[in-house]
Amino acid sequence: MEYEIYFYFILQLLFAILLGGLLGWQREHIGKPAGPRTYALVCIGSTLFTIMSIKGFGQAEPSRIAAQILTGIGFLGAGIIMHKEGGVVVGLTTAAGLWVVAAIGMAIGLGWFWQATVATLAIFAVMSVNDNKVTNRKIKKRKRK
Repeated sequence: MEYEIYFYFILQLLFAILLGGLLGWQREHIGKPAGPRTYALVCIGSTLFTIMSIKGFGQAEPSRIAAQILTGIGFLGAGIIMHKEGGVVVGLTTAAGLWVVAAIGMAIGLGWFWQATVATLAIFAVMSVNDNKVTNRKIKKRKRK
């Protein structure tokens, strides 16, 4: 019986690595700085915090830790967005990707595996839309002015 608990915990962490890493791979594949390790770490961290909030604090309100996960990711995202290239703010998609991968980690921590998988596929599809050509044209126009 006790081994089932350990197996389930390991399964959750491996799933977080897989889904977070997949989204990070997509970002790295198109040349963005935050890649599989960053995305996997955020996903693992939010999974672990969610598990701890449910199982580790007895009668305490588990939603309080969920709220703090979002606050922490917001702080991380703000640091990414503050970077500028040629007067253009960059990093919005990366920050949003880290924010949403934290939500995936929280879903995994709750045991919502199929919901996390469907969300990951949807996010992967959205992030795979090639907006680099449009963005590069906007940056070149601003540099010419």
